[in-house]
Amino acid sequence: MSLYRNIVASLPEVANPEKKQSLRTRLMWTFGILVIFLFLASIPLYGVLGTQAEYFKTLELLLGAKFGKLLTLGIGPIVTASIVLQLLKGSGIVKIDLTNEEGKFLWHGTHKLLTFAFILVESFVYVKFNAVTSASPEVFWFVVAQLALGGFLVFFMDEVVKKWGFGSGVSIFIAAGIGQAVFLQIFSPFTSTGAMGWGFSGTEVAVGKLWAGLYYLSHGDPMTFLTAVLGPISITVALFFVIVFFQSINVEIPLSFGRVRGQSMKWPLNFFYSGVIPVILISAMGANIQLWARLLQGLADSATSSGFTRFMSEHVLGQFAEGSATPVSGLVNWIFPLDIWSNIGNLFTLQIWPHMLSYTIYMIVGATVFAYFWVQTAGMDSRSQAKQILNSGLQIPGFRKDVRIIERVLARYITPLTIMGGIGIGLLAASADILGALTSGTGILLMVMIIYQFYTSLAKESMEDFSVLRQFMRK
Repeated sequence: MSLYRNIVASLPEVANPEKKQSLRTRLMWTFGILVIFLFLASIPLYGVLGTQAEYFKTLELLLGAKFGKLLTLGIGPIVTASIVLQLLKGSGIVKIDLTNEEGKFLWHGTHKLLTFAFILVESFVYVKFNAVTSASPEVFWFVVAQLALGGFLVFFMDEVVKKWGFGSGVSIFIAAGIGQAVFLQIFSPFTSTGAMGWGFSGTEVAVGKLWAGLYYLSHGDPMTFLTAVLGPISITVALFFVIVFFQSINVEIPLSFGRVRGQSMKWPLNFFYSGVIPVILISAMGANIQLWARLLQGLADSATSSGFTRFMSEHVLGQFAEGSATPVSGLVNWIFPLDIWSNIGNLFTLQIWPHMLSYTIYMIVGATVFAYFWVQTAGMDSRSQAKQILNSGLQIPGFRKDVRIIERVLARYITPLTIMGGIGIGLLAASADILGALTSGTGILLMVMIIYQFYTSLAKESMEDFSVLRQFMRK
């Protein structure tokens, strides 16, 4: 273990600030890193022929990636490492005690080591299987190096946000990418081929729903206006209010200062207690499955592929229709969301209902499992919270200041909220995808939850400095 600890300790990392940063400084760090992230995401890779970006739109949204750009990997290696590490801990293969500082150090170090490994592996796999196609064999490794560089930059930018900034870099990168996609989906005046499409003539329709709606109405096509424009926008707006409503539901635990009589406070436990991380993890896992299925399909289509490879591609992971992002077989077919607006003609048949049901079950079960694992590994479980309460000089009125007693009291609320919140967020994400919200239902859910949590965290932090909040809001 000492050898492994030395390896983990030798990994490069972002240094912690020497003193606590002011809220203004932390927000400036966060905004600066976000600007750098968006700039890097616009830098094209050198030495590539082209990409299959249309096949990986789901990956781009959920992983903050830009295929064909320097940040092609996005946050994929980070969340993949989190998924693998949590599954290993949940299965008992990895046994790390997270109740002490040494255990937390090993946990974060192991996550970093896995992330570095996935950056290198995914960089090679993306180029090897033509998710990003190198122009010639001579530049193969140079393209791989560019992808790896982008992956390492994203990882360290996330560390900068966590240590010097405010919030989570992973969440902010996802919200920025989804927000950009939503804006373009509503207001973009260009067609899919890049031509101007906000006029009422011609055969091409603008990508932006605003201009597309005017086009359909002017051409006397109210049904297409309903299914392609009004429906998705209405679902997106309704989803926004539903998410905010559930975010506002909480259970308040009364706390008091043991040595100061008459002083008390309330500690709210949100309905989505585990936050947005579980749905990021389960969505990222689904996106990774789609990616590997696509890459395996490309390998299976080659003349030198084995029968086992073709069987795994066709019947296990599954394949996609040629030139399309729609799966037609295997696992990806059953965990792929089908929205009602694109399949409104088959809505009253049995053709799409089994797929909708399987996707819903996948999201609910996956989000619940990851919610439980995340709470246990992120120090949000009842025992960790009980220790934190006592170490802060607080206690629950009417109960002895014993960590075991406080733990049992908190477990009455934290465990049910973790399970119900996981079920709720999984059901909400699946419903949003099936009902056909703009871009991606899961993406909209993530964006709204991330922004809402950022706002509430900002309000909570600024309670110690009202002047900073006022100045920030005025700007």
